[in-house]
Amino acid sequence: KMELSERLNRLSPSETLAMSQKSNELKAQGVDVINLSVGEPDFNTPEHIKEAAKKAIDENYSRYSPVAGYPALRNAIVAKLKNENGIDFSAAQISCANGAKQSVCNTIMALVNAGDEVIIPAPYWVSYPEMVKLADGTPVIVAAGIEQDFKITPAQLEAAITPKTKLLILCSPSNPTGSVYSKEELAGLAAVLAKHPQVYVIADEIYEHINYIGKHESIAQFAEIKDRVVIVNGVSKAYAMTGWRIGFIAGPEWIVKAVNKLQGQYTSGPCSVSQKAAEAAYTGTQAPVEEMRKAFERRRDLIVKLAKEVPGFEVNVPQGAFYLFPKCSSYFGKSAGDRKINNAADLAMYLLEVGHVACVGGGAFGSPECIRMSYATSDENIIEAMNRIKKALADLK
Repeated sequence: KMELSERLNRLSPSETLAMSQKSNELKAQGVDVINLSVGEPDFNTPEHIKEAAKKAIDENYSRYSPVAGYPALRNAIVAKLKNENGIDFSAAQISCANGAKQSVCNTIMALVNAGDEVIIPAPYWVSYPEMVKLADGTPVIVAAGIEQDFKITPAQLEAAITPKTKLLILCSPSNPTGSVYSKEELAGLAAVLAKHPQVYVIADEIYEHINYIGKHESIAQFAEIKDRVVIVNGVSKAYAMTGWRIGFIAGPEWIVKAVNKLQGQYTSGPCSVSQKAAEAAYTGTQAPVEEMRKAFERRRDLIVKLAKEVPGFEVNVPQGAFYLFPKCSSYFGKSAGDRKINNAADLAMYLLEVGHVACVGGGAFGSPECIRMSYATSDENIIEAMNRIKKALADLK
């Protein structure tokens, strides 16, 4: 008898990865699929970063690094946080991990006890509730629909806090919606958190540099709560380094020490060569970051324009990241032949199998009335994908 742990049985598989795999299977069968399901820049890692990695190999950076990462990388992150965000940290307050995903999970594991409540605004990134479940915590979902630009209000946050609340996970710019919290909106949330000293914050800022409204604002800037905020960031999105697997946390030293203790037992430090590449990313020219940001902004404008032309889609204008999250519930209950669309997962599968465009149903993100499209692809792919979507949806009656 094969018995998996209850811990594993509580987890849901990642729908984003599942859709990506399904689309790859169709491609392998010769079907021309346009993949809008993955959250990954389609650019190559900038040359100076690759050169730093080659140099690191030649210089034999092939041994274990400190668990928290090389001091040079942590100091580069300290300088980045000071220069770009105006927030002071020491190298002892930084811990590097195998991607921002591990950084989020490390922090949850270090802080959450069985029965602790973790507030997660919805739409949310698919892994947040699953990581909370892994830590035996209780996800408390606070819904923010398209009518409020997918952002929670201070009143909603206040209403969700109970004596059991341990954490708030805030993602800005957001995956899956592209919404960005302004300084004023963050100040409103910080004022609520200031009244509840038992509540900590994970500020997931991995999309920081893919921002179309100017300066990124961090909730860690507010002095009254800074000692309870853990910033999570990394090189994946800004520098097109998803496969290099370098993320970090910046936060109170006692939390960083706890994360180092945890990471020391189950992965140790992240890849040594990747760390040297990440150091070059933070200390070298930022010109490629801006070039990619401009390309994403152009694509954002293109996909928003085309999505607004799709009958039945309700579309907001994302202010960051590279996702569009249209509300598509007007199609629920409709059919094409013997195929009925009951929810966003059905719609996403219909668009994949009939329209040959891979998207992800919004249920995985806590918003079953929407679908997520990634526009981290070429203008040509965006135009063709939206044409296919429009055509496939027109067949639903």
